[in-house]
Amino acid sequence: MTKKQLISIKGTKEGLVLRLDDQCSYAELLEELAKKVSDEGFEGQAEVLLQLGNRYCNDEQAKEIINCVQQTAHLRVAKIQSEVMTVEECNKRLLENQSETYVGIVRSGQVITALGDLVVIGDVNPNGRVVAGGNVFVLGRLKGIAHAGSNGKRDAVIAASWLEATHLIIDNVVETMTDELSILSEHPEMECAYLHTNGFIAIDRLQELRLIRPNLSTFKGGS
Repeated sequence: MTKKQLISIKGTKEGLVLRLDDQCSYAELLEELAKKVSDEGFEGQAEVLLQLGNRYCNDEQAKEIINCVQQTAHLRVAKIQSEVMTVEECNKRLLENQSETYVGIVRSGQVITALGDLVVIGDVNPNGRVVAGGNVFVLGRLKGIAHAGSNGKRDAVIAASWLEATHLIIDNVVETMTDELSILSEHPEMECAYLHTNGFIAIDRLQELRLIRPNLSTFKGGS
């Protein structure tokens, strides 16, 4: 009977991909990995992507696997991929995908934050600040500062019934609403801001949001 290959190696233009079996014991995997990286006769420096599949490795085991690969001087582990999500990661993702609602006026100096989307039913006054890990929706006048995608979500959007903010921030891109930018929109009613492919924040009519961010809608059904 042919022995099952526990390690598969694939070359790409970025380097090497090592797919590690996720059904065998950890000890077997480590033993096979040590043999594989020493027997292959690698030449030149190569970046390695480790794919763990459905195997969960704690920090100590991950370091042990990396060290095993990097004992071969020609190899350097650049990234580890795993299909397994920890409870902490799962809870964080659930929070990020939720929306929180604030009803009332966000006054000057006040800061309202949310891990996921933030819906403000009311005005955001000058020097008031709303911050969301996801999208920001203001059902009122946005006159202060709005920061969407604060956790690195570059496809986040800012939408408002009346968009006349002093500062718009998406991810780490900041746009000061100067007169020059305001001219781009003669009527700030029902508008949205998003990060354009050119790296700058753009403003458009709210009706265009379905085309700009088609994945924003999660509604199923209807006719």
